[in-house]
Amino acid sequence: MTSHTILLADALPATHMGQTDMDDDRFRKLAEEKRRPVTPGAQLFRHATADAAAPVTDAAPVTNLPVLSFRHNQLTPSRVWESLAPVTLDAAWLDGNGLFPNSSTDPAPGAFDILRTRILLAFQENGWRRIAVTSPTHGCGKSLVAANLALSLARRPGSRTVLMDLELRRPGLAALLGLHDPGLLRDFLTGTQPLESHFQRVGRTLALALNGTPVADAAELLQAPDTMGALVAMMEQLDPEVVVYDMPPVLVSDDVIGFAPQVDAVLLVADGTQTTAEEVKACERLFEGRVPLLGVVLNRAQDVRTARYRYGRKQR
Repeated sequence: MTSHTILLADALPATHMGQTDMDDDRFRKLAEEKRRPVTPGAQLFRHATADAAAPVTDAAPVTNLPVLSFRHNQLTPSRVWESLAPVTLDAAWLDGNGLFPNSSTDPAPGAFDILRTRILLAFQENGWRRIAVTSPTHGCGKSLVAANLALSLARRPGSRTVLMDLELRRPGLAALLGLHDPGLLRDFLTGTQPLESHFQRVGRTLALALNGTPVADAAELLQAPDTMGALVAMMEQLDPEVVVYDMPPVLVSDDVIGFAPQVDAVLLVADGTQTTAEEVKACERLFEGRVPLLGVVLNRAQDVRTARYRYGRKQR
């Protein structure tokens, strides 16, 4: 049994396109008056079925006319949420990895619940919804904190929380949660695959976007316009209260700083056995003026006093 400590440090400072009023007959007549061919337009949502096309009644038939549908996606966030593939997390696996899906008398879930509530209060006050969990260097336990924070948020009935593995260079959330073959998150971020083909749902309150393959060009992918568009669409379609991004370490690459405009706040996880004060200060300097640093979680601290929460985690 290995002891761990969490210190909750003080916080630091669709568009909708309606149905067009230009029906097929008026479109054809305008084309004939201008004596120019009718050319295909851009497909904004999907092609309408052949049965939905208006019958051609003109004396001179027009062939191969593309029929476009501008109907907006009518699925509500609740319907989209229900469409996600359900998965079940193994309780024994989670316990062995220091994860707490349920409330208990153990001090550790209580510590994450306190962290959850402090974050929710800050988010409600500022109108925020997106938090990045990161660390100065590797091995500080940021993925453990991100997963436990998401599980704690998801314990609230009727809530919606999204947990995304944006540690693209070294993805690990899927293994931590005991899920296999999570697919390629790149396919969703680039728009190759839709949200419902990649996201998974745990119960009714937690959605997972995991990754199984390292991404060499992680910084470029995180800053790509397609990625920004995919994440905006995700927020609109799922309408989560909180999105938890598990991000890479701040001092190892530029992934977090480049992605900073896409988050509302940052939670920094430090390791009490290896993180130095200078590393924490270096992270603070990088975040200053870019994104609010909401607080610091001290993991594996050796000094147990007020506001520190000790818990045991079995060694695998």
